[in-house]
Amino acid sequence: MKKKITIIGIGGQMGQWFAKYFLANDFEVTGYDSENKIQGKGIIQSDSLVGGILKADYVVLCTPTRRTPEIIRLIAKEMKRGTYLIEISSEKSKVVTSLSKMPAKINPICIHPMFGPGAKSIKGQNIISVPIKDAKKELAVVKELFDGANFVTIDAVEHDKKIAVILGLTHLMNLVFANIISKDEKMSLTEKMSGTTFRVQKILAESIMTESPELIETIIANPEIRRVAEELWKDIGRLLTAVQESKTEEVIDYIKNCQEKLSANTNLEDSYKKLTKMVHAVEK
Repeated sequence: MKKKITIIGIGGQMGQWFAKYFLANDFEVTGYDSENKIQGKGIIQSDSLVGGILKADYVVLCTPTRRTPEIIRLIAKEMKRGTYLIEISSEKSKVVTSLSKMPAKINPICIHPMFGPGAKSIKGQNIISVPIKDAKKELAVVKELFDGANFVTIDAVEHDKKIAVILGLTHLMNLVFANIISKDEKMSLTEKMSGTTFRVQKILAESIMTESPELIETIIANPEIRRVAEELWKDIGRLLTAVQESKTEEVIDYIKNCQEKLSANTNLEDSYKKLTKMVHAVEK
């Protein structure tokens, strides 16, 4: 007998990815989405939020982070005993509180898939698991559902601090970069003049711009990002001031210090080779 899984927010990009994934793994997939059209063959469409979860063995929340705590409160008491409620948001502080307060009959699963809807396979993808009640049991369930992925277990506070850099800082910088180049009225000339670094940066910024504005806003709204963003802003100001005041040695020392620290954990020459390979792959 097929296991039954309901995906709330199935019309979004990640909701669609999970639908395809679980259909391919022989699950009976039910979907509910109040904002997006539900697409795809083999999906049972639910007309209501609560109606869609009554018979499910697993419920996956692919919902905006700000709405997720409230949705958890709405559906947890209606779910059948032994059901697993899985949430995938990029910020965990408030969500973890809601999961912790669910009825004991429901099993909370708090994960953060570190891949986007373009992933063709689960093999080798990173998934972060945030413990709620029983870390060992929760991780075992996730490993069974996503066989072949790589897993990291970390608490909610540390998760949000790390994600502030991994997603928050990168999205913030690329959002501003994208805004600047979007104003370039001679982009074709800019591209003809550009080298490896600009081409890769432009592709990265443009790919991030395919995400929904709501998701990007959620990512950069992570309270933990303020700390790293203020450091970024401070260092940019410091470097620009030093350059304008012809403090060459100060700038060079900053660069050398950065190179030395990075080299302690990374082979910078290998990184450059990978960058070149990336560009060649894209231009084929």
